Amino acid sequence: MEPKVRLGTPADENAMLQLALNAWEENGIKDVNPTKMLAMIRPALYLWQGLVGIIGEPGQKIEGAVLLRTSQMWYSDSWMLEEKAIFVDPEFRKSQGGRKSSTKLHASTLCDFSKRVADELNIPLIIGVLSNHRTESKIRLYERSFGPPAGAFFLYNVQTGHDEHLTEH
Repeated sequence: MEPKVRLGTPADENAMLQLALNAWEENGIKDVNPTKMLAMIRPALYLWQGLVGIIGEPGQKIEGAVLLRTSQMWYSDSWMLEEKAIFVDPEFRKSQGGRKSSTKLHASTLCDFSKRVADELNIPLIIGVLSNHRTESKIRLYERSFGPPAGAFFLYNVQTGHDEHLTEH
């Protein structure tokens, strides 16, 4: 059965913060500020300048989520949909023994959801990979979902992720 994405609500705040902290462990740059995380997540849970797409039943562990916020480029008044975070709990990743191989991947489902939101709002979606962990497989997933990349990110003097067993050298 294909995973279903639902809109996050204020009742998902604690579970979303936990998922965001887990995402920081794997992909974060530098220190973490949970209050600042909530300042980005909370408005989207109230559908103010964004939304959260969640895989998982209300009141249960979030399997995966995407945080989408509306924003403007620094040089324009036009609105865009900006992905702030997309993360699937390792327990629910196909490669980690999650769902059966015939089932659509959670990450792919969240990418499709993001495209659907951008289409329904009729605004561009900005989404990307900023990670030193499993980067090539993430890029392949995004290329399958969104087509060729429109640029690249570079990190100097820092690595993503804060869990020692995830750090690749």
